[in-house]
Amino acid sequence: VAIVTGAGRGIGAATARLFAREGAKVVLASRSGTELAEIAAEIEQAGGTCLAVPTDISEENQVQALFTKTRETFGPVDILVNNAGILRDKSFAKMEMEDFRRVVDVHLMGAAHCCKAVWPHMQAQQYGRILMTTCSTGLYGNFGQTNYGAAKLAQVGMMQTLSIEGAKYGIHVNALAPTAATRM
Repeated sequence: VAIVTGAGRGIGAATARLFAREGAKVVLASRSGTELAEIAAEIEQAGGTCLAVPTDISEENQVQALFTKTRETFGPVDILVNNAGILRDKSFAKMEMEDFRRVVDVHLMGAAHCCKAVWPHMQAQQYGRILMTTCSTGLYGNFGQTNYGAAKLAQVGMMQTLSIEGAKYGIHVNALAPTAATRM
């Protein structure tokens, strides 16, 4: 059972399709119900099993509902892919702090909410895989993306620490920093 956030398009949708092709039961999470329905239909037409749950991962109560629905529908979660993201690009001098906060809330706090929801269950089952989709912007910077770069590099720090804490429970935590052209 794999939960993929940001599964409505781009890297998240591709990840969800791949997991479904490999036989996983996939839970698609994204704020856009329309996009999720399209990806879910694609996966089901190809013979995969999935569940689409519109979710704003920056809202802890919505993440808890996502996790509860996943467990009720498919059972224990084996894989979490923290992929959801947004952009609010402006140079730092022109950026409103609300735009800074919103990006951090989605990328960093959203990933933290998702990890917190699955963590005790993965500990109990002595197994779990968590993947953070970070970005080269967090590692190298990019003009107009102070908020995004800060949030993405913070995910790397969270990944490093969770990988240490999860090791004795069979929970492996990794991050990928792809560079790609997507609609985002």
